[in-house]
Amino acid sequence: MTGPPGAGKSTLVEKMTALFRKDGQTVAIVAVDPTSPYTGGAILGDRIRMSSLFCDPGVFIRSMATRGSSGGLAFRTREVCDLLDAFGKDVIIVETIGVGQAELDVADTAQTTVIVLVPESGDGIQAMKAGLMEIGDLFVVNKSDRDGADRLMVEIQMMLDLRPQCEGWRPGVMRTTASAGEGVDELVRQIQGHRDYLKKYGILGRLRKDNVRSAIVDLVRQRLEEKFWENAGIRSVLDRLAEEAAGGKMSPYQAFERLLEAREQNGMKPSTNKEQSDHVR
Repeated sequence: MTGPPGAGKSTLVEKMTALFRKDGQTVAIVAVDPTSPYTGGAILGDRIRMSSLFCDPGVFIRSMATRGSSGGLAFRTREVCDLLDAFGKDVIIVETIGVGQAELDVADTAQTTVIVLVPESGDGIQAMKAGLMEIGDLFVVNKSDRDGADRLMVEIQMMLDLRPQCEGWRPGVMRTTASAGEGVDELVRQIQGHRDYLKKYGILGRLRKDNVRSAIVDLVRQRLEEKFWENAGIRSVLDRLAEEAAGGKMSPYQAFERLLEAREQNGMKPSTNKEQSDHVR
């Protein structure tokens, strides 16, 4: 479940979960909240909107802070989903932070991506279509009792006409008013329909393979970055090069090459675990 801030994702997730539970399915919810770039803290408020689920033993809610991740999810969201799957949860719902054009990590994590929009999003469809609008398997116009919902429905359909179509599946576009529970049952049916489609055409296994491949690539990127900064003196070299580049003595590209050379030199002592973890954060 992804979409811009204020689209009503948390309320929609709460109503969907209630329907899954009526069907006897266990549900896990991973709610991702943004981390402040200034204080490093996160309110983790999405789960508060799901208070009606707190006493249900068949529902597990895990809040996560992005901690600097810029893709709409936290660094460990995929691993958390794997654990919840291993624990036997029938449905795992990932709610991203409020996202825009470029936060697309959810498409590499989930098998079904639901884009939640509101009538106020209409003016931004053109801006979002090169990113967020291209990864949706289902589109929801939430708060559809507001003015502009009809226009937004038409704009989404027009955008889908320009998007390459998958064999046997055209993303559904539906209305909901999550606060009143309207249209949520149809959304749940559409999600199940998309899963049936993935199974029918043998796409589900390929998606899982692609997701694992993406996870491996992310781990390589993360571990290489950690390895690069493990030397105690490399950050002091970075500070010196940054000062020289800021003074016009070299370009950032030249500073980068110098940093690589410094990293390859012998004699730099490894950082302590605390120093390394502080930099990675």
